[in-house]
Amino acid sequence: MKTIDIFKALSNESRLQILQWLKEPYRHFIPHEGIDMNQIGVCVSQFTEKLNMTQSTVSQYLTILQRAGLIKIKRIGKFTYYQRDEEAIKAIAQLLQNEL
Repeated sequence: MKTIDIFKALSNESRLQILQWLKEPYRHFIPHEGIDMNQIGVCVSQFTEKLNMTQSTVSQYLTILQRAGLIKIKRIGKFTYYQRDEEAIKAIAQLLQNEL
């Protein structure tokens, strides 16, 4: 993960909001039937609805967050689920503390 990619990913209000929602998914989303959002994640359609954006825009935002190493992706059948990468976020906090 490149530091500049992390800051670019976090520089968008909607992408930052996605990360905040993923911190406590049950507080912000209704789970799909049979899906444990803490273990599996949140479906792209749930972000689309909550952000009131097109699926393509939300997918692009999620891709940016994933490339920056901030979220993980799981595919189950035809659905794609997203969750925070807590280890990466801890590493970023450590990077900020050590480097800046």
